[in-house]
Amino acid sequence: MILDPAQLAEQGKQAFMNKNFDEAAELFRQAAEGYTVGNADLLSAAEMRNNMSVALLQAGKAQESLAAALDTDQVFAGENDIKRQGMALGNQAAALEALNRYDEATEKYDLAAQLFSQVGEGDLRALVMKSSAAIKLKTGKVTASAFKMMGSLEAKDNPSFFERILRFFLRFIK
Repeated sequence: MILDPAQLAEQGKQAFMNKNFDEAAELFRQAAEGYTVGNADLLSAAEMRNNMSVALLQAGKAQESLAAALDTDQVFAGENDIKRQGMALGNQAAALEALNRYDEATEKYDLAAQLFSQVGEGDLRALVMKSSAAIKLKTGKVTASAFKMMGSLEAKDNPSFFERILRFFLRFIK
């Protein structure tokens, strides 16, 4: 019995939740393949490739993770799905970061942040900006990191008490 892509996607989500990342990645790959047959649902196929990318990254397979997510942002851009385009860029950035390709990762995180800003996704924007700031800090670009961190805190819709205090102190760096 051949499972339909939606069933494979559900099984993949369950495997992911159970931390069976290799199994999840394979199920998401099969689902993406199923959605691609006859160009049936290219958006869902791209989403499955992104899910596969996340699972592969969790499994420690950064190169495969990057390959899975590459160009999926363009599929979403073609359908004007800005939120998922940003998420795809964020997945690519995370894989690039794991591969120590920091400049490329920062560029992708910054593009994702711009897209999330366009659609009012402050928390997602803050998340990718924090990741970009962490790379800047890791690579010794402390001032740039502080500015990125400040931007991520300002983007957050509901900052915690600690984040509000941090935002206050980061203003003195300007």
